[in-house]
Amino acid sequence: MHPTWKGRAALLAATAGLVAAAGAVTLPANAAAAGCSVTYTVSSQWQDGFGANVTVTNLGDPVDGWTLTWSFAAGQTVTQYWNATITQNGAQLRAVNVSYNASIGSNASVSFGFNGSWSGSNPAPTSFALNGVTCTGGTGTPPPSTAPPPSTPPPSTPPPSTPPPTTPPPSGSLPSTFRWSSGGALIGPKADGRNIAGIKDPSVVYYNGRYHVFASTAQSSGYNLVYTSFTDWPQAGSAPFYYLDQSPIGTGYRAAPQVFYFAPQRLWYLVYQTGNASYSTNPDIGNPAGWSAPKHFYSGMPDIIRQNIGNGYWVDMWVICDSGNCYLFSSDDNGHLYRSQTTLAQFPNGFTNTVIAMQDSNRNRLFEAANVYRVGNQYLLLVEAIGGDGRRYFRSWTAPAVTGPWQPLADSESNPFARANNVTFTGTAWTRDISHGEMIRSGYDQTLTISPCNLRYLYQGLDPNAGGDYNGLPWRLGLLTQTNSTC
Repeated sequence: MHPTWKGRAALLAATAGLVAAAGAVTLPANAAAAGCSVTYTVSSQWQDGFGANVTVTNLGDPVDGWTLTWSFAAGQTVTQYWNATITQNGAQLRAVNVSYNASIGSNASVSFGFNGSWSGSNPAPTSFALNGVTCTGGTGTPPPSTAPPPSTPPPSTPPPSTPPPTTPPPSGSLPSTFRWSSGGALIGPKADGRNIAGIKDPSVVYYNGRYHVFASTAQSSGYNLVYTSFTDWPQAGSAPFYYLDQSPIGTGYRAAPQVFYFAPQRLWYLVYQTGNASYSTNPDIGNPAGWSAPKHFYSGMPDIIRQNIGNGYWVDMWVICDSGNCYLFSSDDNGHLYRSQTTLAQFPNGFTNTVIAMQDSNRNRLFEAANVYRVGNQYLLLVEAIGGDGRRYFRSWTAPAVTGPWQPLADSESNPFARANNVTFTGTAWTRDISHGEMIRSGYDQTLTISPCNLRYLYQGLDPNAGGDYNGLPWRLGLLTQTNSTC
């Protein structure tokens, strides 16, 4: 069962004059006069939860290092945050800058956000303080704080269960040409009697100090899914497998997984193909037995796909959400990339308005395995292609919104996003195919955010000498690391 989402996204904005909260930073005696204003907006609200954005404007002299304090009046609790480090002690909140947004010039602003829980009511805070200065919308010298310190000081770092930020630093950008390094194969089939030929189509998130990897298991008799988890990549090959046909996901054709946390419902989603676009949910990603039985996003193949698929296959479903909508991408192995849309409130239901998001008359240039990510204020699209040599590689585009328009980034065999010709391997190259995979994200929620400063891509590769039936090919998983970051 999914919690009911209160679809009316309550937009509560408060540009408030504020008093210093307990635990606020005190300015030194020679600090210049300062002032500030704060805009607090509840961007979305659902049963027991909400998302909020906070914008702080510095109306005084430049600030190098900031702390914003406030209190919640109705017992709200912050559960996830980005672009600041937030700690909470009872009703008192303390947001501290991160490295890339510590400086706020005169009349400049900085923003951060968080998700929280609520019960009964969710009023906006009525007071904030920036570095001990009351935010009144003007400048002035802060009065000395008379509030006693909390009996238990707030922790200096968030507890281990607190998720990492889901928004990347605004600095850095994507280059127009990419270079990568790769070691050998990291994850392959186990000698456990299942006679699996290949491990492929990986999806990965980093959560609670562990990498969680989901992948397809391929063999001549068909496909299913597998899960593995480890603390760092040197352990990937020895980490145990949990085959998801042992969970309520069940047996039968299941392939090409994608995993993410849908914050409005506090549920993990595993998206995969079953001949339809399917999904399962789980409150705990670390419990592979906890996945629900498959459900479908669609009642059947959308008409526009049926009309254009030709002799291709409907494959590789991919979900990404922005602040208001969720989008489902899929491919047809026939030169078409499709996109459907529903609201954040309706998800996972209501996917309609299926359109052709991109097409190419050469099916091999826009084949399958599309990924879409948020990178700063833009989006990155990757699509797997088949080169003139028959080897798999990735093309890329960027756009200001999930709906486009998409502009070429590195989209050719001579200038690919990722292909054997722009990857330097440690030792002998173990693959000439850079195929279906996923970026290591900077968070794990439905926004699929990545940082341009630390690009890594978990991919499937193949012994260059392998051949035969496609389902029987010995695919393995490897990791690309970008070597020409602009940061």
